[in-house]
Amino acid sequence: MPRRPWIVGVSGASGTPYAAAVLRALLAAGESVDLVVSRASRLTLLDETRIAFRDAHWRDDLREWLERGADGKPGTFTVDVEGDRVRHWSAGDLAAGPSSGSYPAKGMLIVPASTACVAGVALGLSKDLLQRSASVTLKERRPLVVAVRETPLSGVTLRQLVALDEAGAVVLPAAPAFYAGATHIQDLVDFVAGRVLDAAGVPHGLYRRWKGELGGGSGADE
Repeated sequence: MPRRPWIVGVSGASGTPYAAAVLRALLAAGESVDLVVSRASRLTLLDETRIAFRDAHWRDDLREWLERGADGKPGTFTVDVEGDRVRHWSAGDLAAGPSSGSYPAKGMLIVPASTACVAGVALGLSKDLLQRSASVTLKERRPLVVAVRETPLSGVTLRQLVALDEAGAVVLPAAPAFYAGATHIQDLVDFVAGRVLDAAGVPHGLYRRWKGELGGGSGADE
């Protein structure tokens, strides 16, 4: 079948473990991924993981990133990023595939989304490939999930988020829940990643779902 990926944009907000969890789950679900890592997010990734994401060595750097747990421990996961299931596009490449509405894609997930990214997408600035891909996703009426991860939010940003909601995007704050019985930082990260995939309609098993029973996440029912 023709390749039809999810575009995953990683902006400069803190929260690169969220992006890693989403990418791992997409690949585990058999999905193809087109990855756009903004310039600002590379600084965040370096600060949070000590991994330098390089265009010339992106596959090796991506593998190292995705195999690391949310606690920073290397080798926590095993991930296959070989072949055509994952493509990387430079954020400065405005002639890349995802910059055009005729490029086949299922939709786009921005994880995490900074307030600067939110503003750019809401205003249609298209200053880089991440923002341009989001604008294309909206105009083509494809799913767009924006996992905003900054706090507090100003009135300006709140109005921009409302504008994105009205344009058809799903605004999904990166806010972990605790009813799923989290015992590790990875559980909290996976909950947010799972909610992103829920919004995109991608199946996963990242967190324990609410079943309408109090205490269901405490392990008492096991």
